[in-house]
Formats: sequence, C-alpha cells, structure tokens
Amino acid sequence: MAKQNARADALSLLLFTLRSGKLMAINLLKVSEIIPCPALTKLPESHPHVKGVATLRGHPLSVIDLSRAIGERPLADPNAGCLIVTEISRSRQGLHVQAVSRIVHCLSTDIKPPPYGAGKQSFITGVTRVDNTLVQVLDIEKVIHGIAPAPVESPASGLSVEDASLLAAANILVVDDSNVALQQSVHTLRNLGIECRTARSAKDAIGILLELQGTAQEINVIVSDIEMSEMDGYAFTRSLRESPDFQHVYVLLHTSLDSAMSSEKATQAGANAILTKFSSPELTDCLVVAARAVVFAER
Repeated sequence: MAKQNARADALSLLLFTLRSGKLMAINLLKVSEIIPCPALTKLPESHPHVKGVATLRGHPLSVIDLSRAIGERPLADPNAGCLIVTEISRSRQGLHVQAVSRIVHCLSTDIKPPPYGAGKQSFITGVTRVDNTLVQVLDIEKVIHGIAPAPVESPASGLSVEDASLLAAANILVVDDSNVALQQSVHTLRNLGIECRTARSAKDAIGILLELQGTAQEINVIVSDIEMSEMDGYAFTRSLRESPDFQHVYVLLHTSLDSAMSSEKATQAGANAILTKFSSPELTDCLVVAARAVVFAER
C-alpha cells in the first residue's frame, strides 16, 4: 500500500494573532464571519474563559476569550480586537482575537504534525509555514471541550441483541489528530462494551492496517477525521480505495464541519458515509450500519 503518494487536497486557512503576535490559523470552512468585537453581556457563573454573550442578528452568541482558553496573555485592550464566528461540531461561538491577518491557500500535505514534545496540553493540531513564518493550526475542538464538554450519552441500553452482536464482531479503528475528539469516539465505543484501535494520523493508521492484515484482528471498519495533518481524511480514504488489500474496508468520515457541506467530496473519495461530530447516539447508529455492511460483505 502506497504511503506517500496520496493526492493532496486544497485547504484555505484564516490567519489571526493574539497578543503575542505569533500567527495562528483555523480552517476557513469553520468560519462563518468576522466582526468587530461587539458589546457583551457577562453571565453570572459562566466559565472564566467565556467573555460574555453577544447578540448577532437577534440570536445569542457565546464569546470565548481565546487568549485565556489556550493559556496566553490576555489582550492589551480587552474591548478591542475582533470576533471569528465559528460553526463546528453542531455549535456556534465567537473567538475573541487580537486581529485577523489574511486567508492563505495551501495543501493538506503542507500541514505537519505538532513538534515533538508539544504535549497533551497543546492547543494545536498541526503547524505549517507561510512566507517562512511558522503558523500554528488551532485545535478548536479542544478549546470548546475545555469550556463546555459535549455530553456523551450512553446508548447501550437501546441496542438490540442483534446490533450488539454485529458491533462486537467488527474490528474498528478510530483515526483523529484531536485527542479530545478521539477520546469522545473511544468513550462511545466503550459504553457499548467495545474496544477499538486508535491512531492520531493517517500514516499511523496505515501502519496499524498493515500490522493487523491477515490476522483475526484485521480492521474492517474505520472512523476517520477529515482534517488531519500531512494526509487528510479524503486522501486517506482514496489511498484505501486504491489498494487491493483495503479497498473494501468500511470508511465513516467523522467531521467537525457540516457533513452536508463535505458529503460530495467524501463520496468522491470513496467513503461509505459521513457524520458531523459529535453525537454519541448517531455515531452508534452509523457504526451499526457499518458493522452490518461488513458482515453481509463477508458472507
């Protein structure tokens, strides 16, 4: 299986700065708009990283003090700056930043994993270079999870005996470069009494696939993030479909983006299904469908 020849996908990043001036980035597909910082209403007993609530076209918008949320110094003028309004993982929020720099276009292969030693406390999922300047890609899922962790409902009681048996027979690999998102999926599976393999990159996932090939633990269902450094979920899926050994593996692309927006590209890449993060019951339903497809394909 070719590890390095996957076609790269185009990616647009919005660059912004905090007080330190270092460049950070967020996938432009996660951004709905950029606005000057409006007047905020502070809510009692709110999380200390939530600056307050703004009203945007008649709807409330929680505003996150991004500097505090990722352990940086607060902005010199707490009332200046602007808001990056994001829509990810079924939620909408404003990120208060110092300034927005510009939009740059690159390839998914241009995004490299965080430097060794960045640690679990890091709020970045990758790094790249723009005009020879290091740019850190924000792990927005981790920021939001630290403020309002997504509830992970236990769906086990609703599973039929047949569905539970199907899931137990599947060998599942979860691939995600965000540790928060990875653990959410793993927790859902463990609530179902199912253990799975995990990987933090497509490269690591390919290694696991090759290692288990031909064994009783051979992977037949993959749950993969789309936005990953070096090789994204689309390229990873295409590489599987181009390999005779892995072209029949069931692939569920699990994304923090609106899945309707990404569904065409997912289909073109060869994915079996796509799902927006994060709903434990919906992930369970998708995994049951995947396990059923795998069982029928093996008969």
